[in-house]
Amino acid sequence: MVLPRPEGQRLGERLNTGPSLKAREKPGAIRFGERLKFPKEIRTNCPWCNKHTVHSVALYKRGKERAGSWGARRQAGRKRGYGGQKFPELIRTAKTTKKATLRLKCKECNREIMRDGIRLRKAEIAV
Repeated sequence: MVLPRPEGQRLGERLNTGPSLKAREKPGAIRFGERLKFPKEIRTNCPWCNKHTVHSVALYKRGKERAGSWGARRQAGRKRGYGGQKFPELIRTAKTTKKATLRLKCKECNREIMRDGIRLRKAEIAV
């Protein structure tokens, strides 16, 4: 069964009936990859208290790596002697943003939960 084409439409052509992407965007919306502020405290589930409690929010920051760790010693061994670097050194990175990891600390039991945030350039804790 062949459906009739609307007047003025050629074979294989799609009609653009919906609003454009920019028209659908809500005013004041934070677009992908920009700055985002997280609240100081949120109410979420604590797996240890087994109920929703107030958690304080902080941004997770990686600590300094130990020079004598097993991975660092192994990589140093790979670089020794002739031949140099085992894997090519990364010159150009593919991603311009990182996922902000949130540290949620329960106010009742003082345990911490790590939660992956969304991909963005800059994350802040609202003051």
